[in-house]
Amino acid sequence: MSIEAELREEFDRWERQESAVVSALPYALLAVSILFATLQPIVGLQRVSYPAMFGLAAAVVLWLLWFHTLHPDWHRNGRLMGLYFIGWVVLATGLVVLSPLFGFFTFVGYIHSFAYLKGRWRYAGVAATAPIAAVSYIGGVQNIDADSWWAWVGISLITMTLAGAFSFFGDMTDQRNTKQKQALAELHEANLKLEAALEENAALHAQLLVQAREAGVLDERQRMAREIHDTLAQGLAGILAQLQAAEQVPDEWRRHATTAMNLARETLTEARRTVHAVEPSVLADARLPDAISDVARRWSEANDIAAVLTTTGDARPMHADVEVTLLRMAQEALANVAKHARATRVGLTLSYMEDLVTLDVRDDGIGFEPNTKRANGSNNGGFGLTGMRQRVQRLAGRLDIESEPGGGTAISASVPAIPAGGVE
Repeated sequence: MSIEAELREEFDRWERQESAVVSALPYALLAVSILFATLQPIVGLQRVSYPAMFGLAAAVVLWLLWFHTLHPDWHRNGRLMGLYFIGWVVLATGLVVLSPLFGFFTFVGYIHSFAYLKGRWRYAGVAATAPIAAVSYIGGVQNIDADSWWAWVGISLITMTLAGAFSFFGDMTDQRNTKQKQALAELHEANLKLEAALEENAALHAQLLVQAREAGVLDERQRMAREIHDTLAQGLAGILAQLQAAEQVPDEWRRHATTAMNLARETLTEARRTVHAVEPSVLADARLPDAISDVARRWSEANDIAAVLTTTGDARPMHADVEVTLLRMAQEALANVAKHARATRVGLTLSYMEDLVTLDVRDDGIGFEPNTKRANGSNNGGFGLTGMRQRVQRLAGRLDIESEPGGGTAISASVPAIPAGGVE
């Protein structure tokens, strides 16, 4: 159970107890007063008129039952309860005149003036009750004469002041309780709204999970497509190129066949590692500059084109995704040079900066128009360039392509310098 629910339950329990006491107290005090008044002659006090006492007591009981007990919905009606209190004052005065021992019953006037009257009328009810109670304090109306009336007036004023002070503090307590109940009601309403919001958020969270799962499936498909293109397709294209070269130059078939066999082994290894979703084999036991340098060296040997890697900055281990992206970018860029550029020289520059790692690949080939629409309907080049762009953007990086017909091509990939062991 929440604290708010516990407080509400405590307030409700306290109000039930208070209501039960307020409901039963007038009858209990009236019964005690009747008992003492009945025994009054036995203890040597003035005899009371029993018919008048019991008649007035019966009238008081009926008055209480009608207004106080049987019609609780009237308690919020200021005019009706004002009429009730005037009647109660008249009846209580009659009882106290009959016997001062009914002063016990007059205590009800303080409670009911506070419970049933509104605003300043509460203090008027206290002021009306105090003189009646003061009659009992001085021993009855027979003790009020020309010489002692001032005592009754003084006791009335003292009683009125004390009862008014207690009523004031009671009023303050009632206002505080009302504010607390209002605050609890507002808190309960806020909790209901919060629960509704949490349920709505749970539904949205479930929807986001489904969307994230679908996006993850799509991203994984794109990743596998890039891996297949960057490994299997490139490897098979290299093997095919070596076999075609061997067919065209029979005297060098052994060298081309050896190169094709090496490419086949490397492609098979990459295929196995792609299936197991691990980092490229060339990165398994090498740093990124060494891995790119090795890729450039083997590509240069296979294609008879000079390719040199230059590394600048503080070469340091990067996150696996960063190194894989740059390595794949180097492989794809070199594959594009071999297929399209007809270049004689390629330069690669790997730059380590404070916040970025950049790989630039430049060739002196025939170039192309980067904004020309391709056969696949894309303005971003073929699948190789699109795959490179997707890889770089996946790491919040950037891919820039500069080329013009006859002026060679420069491709630059910049990705955040996420250190090894950084946040996934």
